[in-house]
Amino acid sequence: MTLLIVVLSFVVQGPAAHAQEAVFGEEVVEPGIKFTFIAAPKDAVQPGAKHLSENATDIHLEVLAGWTEDAAETVGAPAGGFVPYLHLFARVTNEETGQTQKISLVPHINLSDNAHYARNVALPGAPDDPYTVTFSVNPPQEFEVATHRDWRQKYGDSLFEATTVTYENLQLEEVAKATR
Repeated sequence: MTLLIVVLSFVVQGPAAHAQEAVFGEEVVEPGIKFTFIAAPKDAVQPGAKHLSENATDIHLEVLAGWTEDAAETVGAPAGGFVPYLHLFARVTNEETGQTQKISLVPHINLSDNAHYARNVALPGAPDDPYTVTFSVNPPQEFEVATHRDWRQKYGDSLFEATTVTYENLQLEEVAKATR
């Protein structure tokens, strides 16, 4: 499943971080997983050897992955509960130059979002350039999560169908200038 969404980013206040975040949008995939796609201010992430340092970063891309209220009733998942073992990637493209940066988003934890997927990113161009960000959202691989018969009978062997979501004409300069 591929979705193309054209939006202008908007800035909202992050609840605990007190930093400006740009929420690109939200998407729900069956059987009831809600993804929220966000650009947040850069941050110091550990272990440092596996993450871009804060001073080499422009923004912090995040994806919140949680079960919907409906999923709480249909699959027994806690509403809003983190969905683990996912494989997420983002391709950030500078719309003026065509330069692209591809990154994987990995599990993170903080006090405002709790468990989520994220990565520090150096933009492929100036912060005031317009960007397109394409997120690829993939379910756990075959041997990462075991499925019981009842799940397979209702939903098949996979948690959900792989999906891509694209947001165009994103203005990231305010997020890049913000601090936590």
